[in-house]
Amino acid sequence: MAAVLEEIAAPPGLSVQNLGMTYHGATKPLFTGLSFDLARGGRLAILGRNGQGKSTLIKMLGGVLPETEGRIRWLMSSSWPIGFGGGFQGSLSGLDNIRFISRVYGRPYEEILERVDDFAELGSSLKLPVKHYSSGMRARLAFGLSLAIEFDCYLIDELVAVGDARFQQKCQEELFERRATRSFMMASHDTHLIARHCDRALIIESGKAKLFEDIDEAVEVYTWLRAA
Repeated sequence: MAAVLEEIAAPPGLSVQNLGMTYHGATKPLFTGLSFDLARGGRLAILGRNGQGKSTLIKMLGGVLPETEGRIRWLMSSSWPIGFGGGFQGSLSGLDNIRFISRVYGRPYEEILERVDDFAELGSSLKLPVKHYSSGMRARLAFGLSLAIEFDCYLIDELVAVGDARFQQKCQEELFERRATRSFMMASHDTHLIARHCDRALIIESGKAKLFEDIDEAVEVYTWLRAA
């Protein structure tokens, strides 16, 4: 009984309270009043039509964008938004960026390089400055780095659409099978993927958000919104 009570009382891995975002110069907030928790091992979908703020929320949770109101409290380690290349130094090569990230996270460079090289499949392009990479190459590098450094929670923004079918399958295996016990938050329009891998969903619509505990209900509502 004591162990059960302790598990019930365990704090969430992520707590978001009254979160809001208003872009500079905007006449109204993109969204406001977002509140939700994510348990360790929880899998939360972020759904919404284009322009509702899904990617913005992912970037805020990943520390890329600051919140204009509310609070984000992490109690577990989180990845940067997978596929986001904004954190790379464009004048440095892929190799030098990997070296820098390895130092920031205190990981052995040779080990991280081997894992990134094996996953991202960029080959000799790693020797080139990142500013010469295509968006897909930058996404592969960011994805490879995100998976080379282990996190408790992964932030995903449509990255499973990067590359050909073989590479997409590789991404899904790494995220959803080999890291089956990790948490993640995923913004995606792929309702089949959402229904298969998520257990809850947050739908953002017209500046507000609603949390659904039933993923099938969330997918049904989101499908209706997209068709409206």
